[in-house]
Order: sequence, then C-alpha cells, then structure tokens
Amino acid sequence: MRLLITGGGGFVGARLARTLLARGTLAGQPIDHIALADQAAPPADLLADGRVSARVGPLLDQCAALADEAFDGIFHLASAVSGECETDFDLGMRSNLDSTRALLEALRARQQRHGALTRLVFSSSVAVFGPDASVPMPPVVADDTLPAPQTSYGMQKLVCEHLLADYTRKGFVDGHAARLMTVTVRPGRPNGAASSFFSGIIREPLAGVESLCPVSADVRHPVSSPSSAVAGLIAVYEASRAQLGGRLALNLPALNVSVGEMLDALEQVAGPEVRARVRFERDERIAGIVANWPTGATAARAAALGLKPDQRFTDIIRQYIDDCRQRPDAATTLKGLN
Repeated sequence: MRLLITGGGGFVGARLARTLLARGTLAGQPIDHIALADQAAPPADLLADGRVSARVGPLLDQCAALADEAFDGIFHLASAVSGECETDFDLGMRSNLDSTRALLEALRARQQRHGALTRLVFSSSVAVFGPDASVPMPPVVADDTLPAPQTSYGMQKLVCEHLLADYTRKGFVDGHAARLMTVTVRPGRPNGAASSFFSGIIREPLAGVESLCPVSADVRHPVSSPSSAVAGLIAVYEASRAQLGGRLALNLPALNVSVGEMLDALEQVAGPEVRARVRFERDERIAGIVANWPTGATAARAAALGLKPDQRFTDIIRQYIDDCRQRPDAATTLKGLN
C-alpha cells in the first residue's frame, strides 16, 4: 500500500505518519510507502525510515502530477490555519479551497485514465459550525447540526466537505471526511490559528514561560488529544460507507472543557506555580473569532465506529508531557515542570 499525507510535515500529519509506520498496516494491507507533502521538510526521524519520502513545496504545485501516481490512499491534512485565513483571504482560498479542488481533479483524472478509485480522508474542522440569526447554533453541536461558518477558514472547510461529497457521489474518488476538534497540546511555537492559545496556556507554562490567554476563563470549547485525533482519522479511513452512515462529514470525539477547567487541570498536574504563569489579556480579534465557535460537540457517528473522547484534560496534559520526555529537547521543553 502506498499512501500520501498532505500536511505530512506538520504536527498532526507527522504523528499520523509515525502511527501508521508503527502499525505497519492500514485497512488490513501492509504499508509499503508513505509520501509526506508539505511546505517544509518532515522531521528527521520520519525521513530516516526507508518507507518515507518527502515532497516539499506548495501542494497546489504538486497536484497535477498525482493523476498518474499510484497512491492507494490519501490523508488530506494540508491547510492554512484559521487566524491567517482571516487576515489573508487570498492565502486561505489558495491553500485550502484551490489546493483541495486541484487534488480532487487529479484523482478524478486518475480514475478516468486508469480506473483507479483512490480513498481520500479530508480533515475538516469544528469551525464549520457557527451562529446565524436564521438558524441559531446550539450550545453543543452534533453530526446533524446545520453548519453556518462565521470565519473564512470554516467556510473553506465546509466547501471542501461538499466538494468531496460530490466527487464521491460521481464516482471520481472514495471520499471520507472528519471534523477535527481543536487538537491540544501542540508542541513548538505558537502558530497563526485563532485556537493556538488552547495549547499555549499549557505548553508555555510547562516550559517556564508566561502565556497570555486572550479570552476569559469561562470560554468553553471542544478539544481532543493528538492521539485521539490520529485514531479518529485512521478509523474514518478504515470504515466502510455503511459504517460511516453516509458520505457527509462526521464529528470526531470531543472533550468539552472550559479554559478555567484546563487551567485547573494544569495546576493538578504541575502545581500552582506553573498555573500562575498564565495571564489573562483579552485580544478582541481572537475573542471575536472564538465567540462564533461551538462551546461543545457530540460525535454519535464516530462513537458507532468505536471512537471515544478523551475523558479528562489532565490525561491530555500528561500525554503531552510524556511526548516531550521522549524528545531530545525534553529538558528545555519541560524546564518549568518540577
């Protein structure tokens, strides 16, 4: 089996690749090769595996060549993130919408030339949901809640969901789509996502650094650990159409939690000194974006696949700490943890 992961150099993409390589199989088939496509080269440990190759550069420039390549499956994770899509509309449209359309067109051409139907898992987002005066958003969104995105990022993800569903209906591709919750705790530096602080208020204090929280402590949001997100993507790939219950996107499991509860968990795991490194300083731009996101989510269709949400935010923090301790820079990453 040959696989392609777009966004394969990123945090979730790299973790997905490591998980698949460790498993050695997907949908009962041995994995022979994984190509990782991203703007930057993937981590060195992945490149050291003989089953891995890298494709560096904009995805939009790589798509046309895929029409004649024999990939059995694709995980499409590449995306510009929410905050940068709001500040740079053209970037979001090019990176999220145009690249996805080009990828689907390449797979359509491959199907028509060679009769090969490629399975593609698209990582959508909980950001497809939002409030609208005509259809108020419920406090907890479900698989059947009407999406009404209030950000360019959410709009682009929703349009891609429908494109994938129609290309699947027409028999051009075997599309499966899953809406990821906000994945935390992400390592490394903050990125342009409006949700970046959901990791920053944990990651930076554990590293001995002050973190600014741009929203109030009572803000609630659905989150998931990295391992849960990856498990969800794999399960969605391996599910049949009947098991998925349709071709439309499904929610992946969520732990519905408030910022205050996240900080309570941080104190429970790391102590009050670490929690004290979080300072509240409202950012109206970020707060305005987050105010249009769901405060919670359910995932009945994912539950039917055997997927379960993380049970406690303390477990998510401990997963991050364990991950850091397995990296060479663990001493620096966790220098704020006693």
